[in-house]
Amino acid sequence: MTTSPSAAATHRGWAVRTPGPVATRPLEQVQRETAAPGPGELLLRVEACGVCRTDLHLAEGDLVPHRPSTIPGHEIVGRVEAVGDGVSLFRAGDRAGGAWLRGTCGSCRYCRAGRENLCPRSTYTGWDADGGFSEKALVPEAFAYRLPDDQDPALLAPLLCAGIIGYRSLRRSMLPPGGRLGIYGFGASAHLAAQAALAEGATVHVLTRSARARELALELGVASAGGAYDSPPEPLDSAILFAPVGDLVPVALESLDRSGTLAVAGIHLSDIPVLNYQRHLFQERNLRSVTSNTRQDGRDFLALAERVGIRVVASRYPMDHADRALADLAADKVNGAAVLVPG
Repeated sequence: MTTSPSAAATHRGWAVRTPGPVATRPLEQVQRETAAPGPGELLLRVEACGVCRTDLHLAEGDLVPHRPSTIPGHEIVGRVEAVGDGVSLFRAGDRAGGAWLRGTCGSCRYCRAGRENLCPRSTYTGWDADGGFSEKALVPEAFAYRLPDDQDPALLAPLLCAGIIGYRSLRRSMLPPGGRLGIYGFGASAHLAAQAALAEGATVHVLTRSARARELALELGVASAGGAYDSPPEPLDSAILFAPVGDLVPVALESLDRSGTLAVAGIHLSDIPVLNYQRHLFQERNLRSVTSNTRQDGRDFLALAERVGIRVVASRYPMDHADRALADLAADKVNGAAVLVPG
């Protein structure tokens, strides 16, 4: 049975007006009609929404907009206010999460093989449809996550993209049991992936330009923390590049031991310099990209986070200050993850 908001209901949010540098204020406050959920959809009252670097790429135009004046935000924690026809797993009052992957075709060879992150017809929250920089958000039930009722929503939100993508990046890095992992850049995703690796017995070395981030990394238990272009204290079995800086690709590759693997985690990366075959790729070093995630990645990571007690470090911003949160992210002023909360 469908439940719906009143016909005259509206909600506030932030949309990308004209993509450009954050100094040009690409976000604008908007008032949107609150649509009733369609078949298979949940209408959420947003309790928290993480601010991801992908949101910054969308706002600044590094990623081409898929539709005009879209509300970004894809780390959504909310309470179900209404459900569309056919919804069976959620009901009003439940807590649910909406993440980056919003829809797939379900029939292509990638979907059939369990690789739905590569679906050519995939759609994304905050890119193809309005996201969570808003008071309300529509989320397809099939791509929603059930979340615990007894936890702070601001500490759950970063798990829904930063955590999930960090987890997939960790798996793509082919880290062997007890291996040596290098992490380049240490923001929202990296500080969660580092804890997942530590929980699995890895030795973790962090390399980042932010002194504050290096302090956080050491506090979380990594073996060392140095500058982004420094050499780690030992050869690495695996590395993950979270910073969207192509110049760091050869730096990370050169730090790998024989047969080591570098996974590039971002959806956007500045240009990679020319690689030297002997220095960067020989001895069977591997260079891999990371593209979105599957729903199974999400389920697996959320279960791991609960099991090992992954700690989320969050910098909270009122929803009315979404533009400032985005600017702070661009300026590397955020410790851990930036999260928008009502108020």
